[in-house]
Amino acid sequence: MTDPQNVDLEALFGAGTVPNPLSTAAGCAGFGRELARFVPLDQLGTLTTRTVLPRAGAGQPGPRVVRTPGGLLNAIGHQNPGIDAFLRRDLPWLAERAVRTVVSIGGHRLEEFADLAGRLAGARGVHGLELNLSAPGAAARGLLFAANPAVSYDVVAAVKAAAPGLPVYAKLAPDTGTITEVAAGCVAAGADGLAMVNTAQGLAIDLDSCRPALAAGVGGLSGPALRPIAVRCVYQVHAAMLAGRMPAVPILAMGGVRTGRDALEFTLAGASGVAVGSELLRDPTAPLRILDELRGELAARDFTKYTDAVGLAHRTTSKDTDD
Repeated sequence: MTDPQNVDLEALFGAGTVPNPLSTAAGCAGFGRELARFVPLDQLGTLTTRTVLPRAGAGQPGPRVVRTPGGLLNAIGHQNPGIDAFLRRDLPWLAERAVRTVVSIGGHRLEEFADLAGRLAGARGVHGLELNLSAPGAAARGLLFAANPAVSYDVVAAVKAAAPGLPVYAKLAPDTGTITEVAAGCVAAGADGLAMVNTAQGLAIDLDSCRPALAAGVGGLSGPALRPIAVRCVYQVHAAMLAGRMPAVPILAMGGVRTGRDALEFTLAGASGVAVGSELLRDPTAPLRILDELRGELAARDFTKYTDAVGLAHRTTSKDTDD
């Protein structure tokens, strides 16, 4: 067994690298202030913010979160401070702490994505952008760009034109269209990476009121129940890259990551990084715990470099899985 302290955790991010593969899933760490009480944020590979939109919004009415077997449903909506407040208050706070900040941005029109990207392109402390192309917990399914490869292409292309110097990750949905086709469209448009996956649509019924448990009705399913779906998506997209159906770019995986073993599973499926989401609500120290567990899991299998484990599951099977 390799000494865990000798495992190199450097991971790919866009065309560059970060010290380790751990990030936070958008929304689950807010803008960092709450999480900073439990985790030194500069020790994360990256931190992904709550989605920022052009204007401030209060989000959906309550109830907005409900527990389900193996996870939870949320319909938070687009609660956010708006880009002006984010640039004035939140981003400087993160930059002062040397956090590698990936800003999640969203919009209801292509032009809004491009405008936000342009505002962030020259801002101090922005390490990259994540495009929230789908939001199951928002009203009327929220942002639907990830359902259409051509539309996703247009959004990514517009953002890359507005912020040519920033790594751009497109966040994909697990339950809208053929995910490899959407991924290929995003990469063809210039995406430097893919964030996979957003929550899946779900619904729970309150048996006392005989009504949907969430005020919005449909919400986004996260937690361990989502993980096998997310692993499948990562595996399929990485397989398409290996087969030459799209250029290879790093994948940031998320969906029910609670332990180092979960992170390793995503890595073997093809992820170059792993984000922790709803587990933060249960254990806000989870990112560094999971990172330490991942280091141990790699060492137990005699890996000396994290990158050596990326996509290994594809090299141990001859069966190609497709959508």
